[in-house]
Amino acid sequence: MSGVRVGIVNVTGYAGVELARLLLRHPQVEVVSVTGRGEAGKRLPEVFPHLAELDLPIEAEVCAPVDVAFIALPHKAAAEAVPPLLARGARVVDISADFRLHDRATYEQWYKVTHPCPELLDEAVYGLTELHRGEIRGARIVANPGCYPTAALLGLLPALGLIEPDVIVDAKSGVSGGGRSLTLANHYSEVNENCQAYALAGHRHQPEISQELDWALQRMANGAGMKVLFLPHLVPMTRGILATCYARLKQPASAAEVRARYETYYAGEPFVRVTAAPPQTKQTWGSNLCLVYPTVDERSQRLVVISCLDNLVKGASGQAIQNMNVMFGLPECTGIDVVPVYP
Repeated sequence: MSGVRVGIVNVTGYAGVELARLLLRHPQVEVVSVTGRGEAGKRLPEVFPHLAELDLPIEAEVCAPVDVAFIALPHKAAAEAVPPLLARGARVVDISADFRLHDRATYEQWYKVTHPCPELLDEAVYGLTELHRGEIRGARIVANPGCYPTAALLGLLPALGLIEPDVIVDAKSGVSGGGRSLTLANHYSEVNENCQAYALAGHRHQPEISQELDWALQRMANGAGMKVLFLPHLVPMTRGILATCYARLKQPASAAEVRARYETYYAGEPFVRVTAAPPQTKQTWGSNLCLVYPTVDERSQRLVVISCLDNLVKGASGQAIQNMNVMFGLPECTGIDVVPVYP
């Protein structure tokens, strides 16, 4: 096929600029339009000199014809941008949370806004590629998963059927997960030499994790709903998510048996690797990899799974490109088969 014409809505946020960086080296894509709310009227290299090869004007709206638009706006604003793009024949990969939750009431409860276009919720496909690849191929709207849910789900999915339906997800994130807009919590002097738990009363990613685990259980003809306790922490680093997931095993199992199950489940998956040692966030920097390490605490017979990824790549923009590749029938690794930067 000829090159895919791409628009990036809100290129000036962290997810948007990461999309631009990765798409610059995608051999079957042409980025033809970029937008930005605060920098409209400038050219992209004026704002981001490292993207000088992509010398496009930053516009207020996508003006050029596009085959797919990546939307990197905050929730609610993202959903408002979708119908006009669909009406022009474009397909959409939404990096916000607006189409991740299938139930309108659940979305409005957690995000405290009225959904701008609830009529599209049933059509949108949840974009965890490893779980919904078949549905993504024909989708007009793909809801790119959250960064925390990506790490948690990839850590837990192979264990469904082995574990009791009650899990704990303890996760740590770098500061870029909070976006580029300034807040007191993200100031250097607040974050540096500090580690803090937040959203103890409930985080917006919890219903997303529960929804997809429940879907996977139903597909296995196991109707039991999954109880999820999710607790995020902010740590003083720029990129990265490390999730440690805990669950009680239904039947005694060894670490070797569990590991074999994970290796079978992810055999052939290009971006999920079962590691021989507990992974570190820095081992994923700049890449679309999710590293997963399952083990068993023999004394308590609990599964312990560590998963880590780059929140801006596999947790956002890289996964969005992975989904686009599937949507347009391209080899899934095209443009994102990047070796991590280390150290």
